[in-house]
Parts: sequence; C-alpha cells; structure tokens
Amino acid sequence: MPQLSVIVYGPNAQGHLTELLDSLEAHSLPDAEVIVAAVGDWARETAEGHAPETIVVPLPDGTGDPEARAAGAARARGRWLHFVHAKDGLPAGAPRLIAERTAELDTGSPGPVDVLLFDHVTTTWQTAARPSRDGRHLAAVGRAALPLHEAADLLRLTPLLGNRALRADFWRAHEAQLNTDDEPRAAHAALLHAERVACLNQTAYDHRVLRPESLPPRTPEDRLALIDRYESLLPLTRDRRAPRTVLYGLMVRDLVRTFAREDLPDPVAREFFRRASLAAVRWRPEGHRRPAGLEGVRHTLLEEGAYTKYRAFQTANRTRRAARKAVRTRKRRLGAKVRDHQYQRALSRPLDPNLAVFAAYWDRGVACNPAAIAAKLAELAPHIRRVWVVNKENAALLPPGTDHVVPGTRRYWETLATATYLTNNVNFPNAVVKRPGSIHLQTHHGTPLKRMGMDQMDHPAAAKGLDFAALLARIDKWDYSVSANGHSTRMWERAYPSRYTSLDYGYPRNDVFYTATAADVRAARERLGIAPGRTAVLYAPTHRDYEAGFTPRLDLAALADRLGENTVLLVRAHYFYGGAASPLTGLRRSGRIIDVSSYDPVEELCLAADALVTDYSSIMFDYANLDRPIVVYADDWETYRTTRGVYFDLMAEHPGHVARAQEELAEIFVSGAWRDDSAAKARAAFRRRFCEYDDGRAAERVVRRVFLGEPEEALPPVLPIEDRTPAPTPEEATA
Repeated sequence: MPQLSVIVYGPNAQGHLTELLDSLEAHSLPDAEVIVAAVGDWARETAEGHAPETIVVPLPDGTGDPEARAAGAARARGRWLHFVHAKDGLPAGAPRLIAERTAELDTGSPGPVDVLLFDHVTTTWQTAARPSRDGRHLAAVGRAALPLHEAADLLRLTPLLGNRALRADFWRAHEAQLNTDDEPRAAHAALLHAERVACLNQTAYDHRVLRPESLPPRTPEDRLALIDRYESLLPLTRDRRAPRTVLYGLMVRDLVRTFAREDLPDPVAREFFRRASLAAVRWRPEGHRRPAGLEGVRHTLLEEGAYTKYRAFQTANRTRRAARKAVRTRKRRLGAKVRDHQYQRALSRPLDPNLAVFAAYWDRGVACNPAAIAAKLAELAPHIRRVWVVNKENAALLPPGTDHVVPGTRRYWETLATATYLTNNVNFPNAVVKRPGSIHLQTHHGTPLKRMGMDQMDHPAAAKGLDFAALLARIDKWDYSVSANGHSTRMWERAYPSRYTSLDYGYPRNDVFYTATAADVRAARERLGIAPGRTAVLYAPTHRDYEAGFTPRLDLAALADRLGENTVLLVRAHYFYGGAASPLTGLRRSGRIIDVSSYDPVEELCLAADALVTDYSSIMFDYANLDRPIVVYADDWETYRTTRGVYFDLMAEHPGHVARAQEELAEIFVSGAWRDDSAAKARAAFRRRFCEYDDGRAAERVVRRVFLGEPEEALPPVLPIEDRTPAPTPEEATA
C-alpha cells in the first residue's frame, strides 16, 4: 500500500496538465502513486502519453470536479490522498515531502491525524510562484498534531484542497461533506471535521489562477453562494469558541470585501447586503468585539442592515482616499524636482579625489566586503575620507564617529555627485550618474550557487519583476568587480555582461578567517555566551523566493534535545526577512538555542562556531575558509533548484555531509560523522574550488589597486591553498 495517492483531476485547462505530469514524471515517487481522473479526450490523451505506471481514469467532457475527485479517490490505494487540480502544479519533490511527513504522523502522533496542511505558491497569467502568507500560521503550530480548537488560526490558511492532504479513511467517512463544488467550503470543512490536524511548513503546491476573462462570467448567484458557504460551515463550530470566532471573522471580512469590490447591480447588491446582514447577526459569537477604525464602522453598518448609510460611507471614504492620494502625489513630485535640481547642481562641481562612498546591503550599515575595504583604506590611505550611506533606521546603530549620509537628503546627493570612489556590495540607485573619472567598485556579497542577474530571466519567481534593462544600465557603471574564485568570475561575466575589470583577489570580508587569533575566537564565543567545551553549531538557512517570510525548516527545540546538553545552536535568519525571526522567540532553552539573526558581523559568528549547518546560502563558501565541518540540510533541493535556478549541482559538489530530513541531520552529529574523513575529503575539494583567492590579504590588494593605483604586478600574490593557515578552531583556541 503506497503512503500517498496523488489524485490529479479535471480537464486539461489551457494545456497545463502536461506541465503537471511532466513534473511528476521527472521525479521518482517511491512511496506514492499517481491517479489521473481525466475529464475529456484531451486530458485522457495527455495522461496516457506519460509514465506507464500512471493510473488513468477517463471521464466524459463536462464531468464536474466533485465527480472527478470521487472517481480518482475510488481507485486510490494510498493511506493519504492529495487532490491536485489539472490546471495547478507541484513543486519538484513535493510528493516526497508530503509522503515523508504523513509517514511520521502515522507512527509518531498521540492520536489519529486527519489533515496535513502545507504551504503553497500562486501562479497567475502574469506572475509565477508568488509566495502565500500562510507560513506564519504553519510555523506557529510547528510539528505538533493538534485538535482544531488548539490551532484555530489554521482556518485562516488559503482555503484550497490542494494545500492539504487528507487521510484516506477520513475522506471516505466524510466524503459527502468534503466533496462539493465549492472548494473553499470543502477545504474549511476538512479542518472542522478533523480529529487532529498537523502542518508541513514547506511549499508543496502551486495554485494556478487562470485569467478571469478566459473563464465563464460570474453570476449573481455566485456572490450569494458565499453567504451559503459560511452558513453551512458555522454550525460545525458549535461548542468550539476559538474556531467559531475565527470563522466568523473570516465570514464578515469576505462579505464586506465582496460587497465593496464587486460591481453588482443594485437589486443584487441590496439582496446580498440583506442576507449578509442577517448572517452577521445570526452567527455573531457571544462577546465578539468589532475591530477598531473604519473596519469597525463597516461591521456596524452591516449588522444594522443599513444599506443606504453603507453606500454613503463608501462614497465618502473613496473621495477622502482620492484626495489624500492626490496630495501625496503632488508632494512626491515636488520633492523629486527639488532633489533632482540639487543633484544636478552638485554634478557640476569637480570630483573630490579624496572622497570615497561606501554602502552595503541596500544601505543597512557598515558590513561585508565594503566594511573590510574601508577598514584597510583607513590603514593604507588615511587621507581618503570615508562616508557611508546608511538608512535612517540603522543610522543610530553605526559605530561611533562613522561619517554617514542618509539616502534622499541633500548631503546624500551632494556626496554621491562629488565622490571619486563609490563602493557597494549591491548596486547604487538608477539615478546615480557615472561621472568621467569616478570609480565604481562592485564587491558582491557571496559566491553564486543560485542564478543571478540576467540569468534570472528564465526564473520569474526569482526575478519578481526585475527591470533587466535598468539592471544592465547599473552594471555598465562598474569599473571593477571583486571575485573570490574562478567560478564566481565566470558566473559574474555571464550574469552581469559588461566591460568592468574582474579583481580576482578574494573576498575582503573573508580576510578575518586567516588573520583572527585564538584570543579573537575565544572573545567571540564569550560575547555569545558559549561556555568553554561546548560545541557551537551555526544554522544559517538562505532566503527562498517562494516563501513570504522566515520560518525555521527544522524543529529546533527537538534538534537541540537530540544533540544534547553539550551543543549550542546559533540560529541566523536571512537578512531579507529583517526582524521577522519571531518563530525563534521562546526557543532559548538553557542557553542551547540562541537567535543570532541580528548579530553582526556574521564573520564573528563563523569564528565562534565549531560547525555550520546551511542549505543553499553563500555562507558555506565563506565558512569553508576556516576548514571546519559543514553539513548541508537540503530538504527541498529539487524545489529550490527548479524555482530559483542554480549554477551547479550542490548534491554532487557539496562541502561535507548532506541531510535530506531532520533525523538524518541529527544522526550526522550524534554519530560524529560531521567531522569524519569523508566530510574532510569533500570539504578539501570544495575549498580548492571555491576558496581559490582567499588568503587573508584580499582587502589590501583591492585598496592598493583601486584606491592607490598600484599595478597588478606590485600586489601581494595569492598564496597557494596549502600554504594558508586558517584561524584556530574553538577547540584549538581553548586548548
């Protein structure tokens, strides 16, 4: 009996079934079966042309979705069912993730789990793989299996059958209630009928929204059916206060939004409002409080059935918003004219040969390669004034005495207009003019595993509306591009094609990995509160374009327990998520889990750590300079590789052991394999390729070449890798 039955159902709408079946065929499903309930000849022919092990259930044209789901489920042998509409998609590896998680639930839960929920992305006719907002609700539950009244916020997840798997016995027991034409109703009903629910906080479904103009027009009855949906669901929440409160809130929100956004004829609008008002009063939970502000006013008018007042309120509110928007637009245009005038005047002044501007990570502060270059510049050329571009929010966090400008201010534009040297690890704004005689130094901020720049054109989920023409214009301003290895040099030339000179000198930020002393390592660990003799493991996952926010992909508390009292986990969320590391709150357990998401510099975390666990983050290339163990946690490698695009196969060229599941990761550490001979051998090959130019003198080479104008032959040569001595390990530093 397979663990999972993937039931694809429906007609081959706009030919998308082919893509879906191609993705399933490309990845083996050892513990899953695929059943296609094919509606119509085109769907049948498409399904029959794929893998022979696919079970095809031919259905006549016009068969509805409920009948197709029922036909597919009747042929299913799996313990769990995943219903996938033929127009939708599955990220690479999704069935494997679902099968593995359901197998855990079947053996490790205190009671039967009926529904497994997971994250999804949305693809439209205009955009690809847009992240959902469901991740925070999934993360809040973690890996526990709970009754719905203990996790009522799961009702807020996007109501799709595709973002949940159903236990087969549960489906058959409640098929009449779950298999309806109204998919959101069925999705909510699955949660309300379930004894326990569980979550998989990973993306395992791609919901495709077809262009409305390609679909049959919506009727007035479709709008009124929204009220029927909630009135059929709310009786299922009796005696469960939390689910009732959440579902009622969702109902009122959807009713108000539908009334506000839908262009309904007046008779239909009046009937919709009348019925919505009755439902809002009938199902209002005892003690329910209306929201504050304008939303509260809307709720009050709805409950009162005050149709005329509500329409007047809508008109007044729209007029007020339009007026405010007009004022903001005028202010913005006036401000832009003033700034442009100031900048143009500054551009007429001569360049200052002793002025250098530095910026990093979209003006976050003093960091990364620019920081290392600025520090070496102060040592070798103190006559060159260093000014940092830092946003207003981070200005207060700068080291004392740091000269800086805030973007958009008058001094900002004057400084950028007259500086001879402009250094950044990303790009300066489009409006910055490349003046004759000025020098733009691009340092980058990582070694590329994922596709970058122009190579993102084939991966719209990663590009997300990137203006490639504007990107090329920014690239054309570069004079120099810093590289840490030959792989990066070649990929930058491909991703950022222009006439800049590649500086194959190593990454200045990595110099510290060769210059730090035992005292530096001990001091870093003391600042983090790591007791002597403890093993510190740095967990630093990367950003995923198909996820809206950071949620740990590991059960950190369980991992800490598995690794034991002598291990400390340092957990660092990617900087794209800003302060969004809230899922880590409360995970400090006797100092064994430490949230270091806001700790800078990251190089100090690397010095303090005995080992690194990461997925696809460029931190692995930097950390490899320390010649310490690295473990890759690649639970969603297929999804990441397909969605983001990569330059090489990390599963074949890894820096140490690779784990595909949490238990496998824990076993690597518990068994001691994380630092065995095979890990050392893989790391040595990785270092030869990706630590090619890093030897502790990269910043010196950059400063002497770019700022002091010394010829290439006068610079310190890059040491052979066998002649380099990394910083002491924590064990060596405390010996």
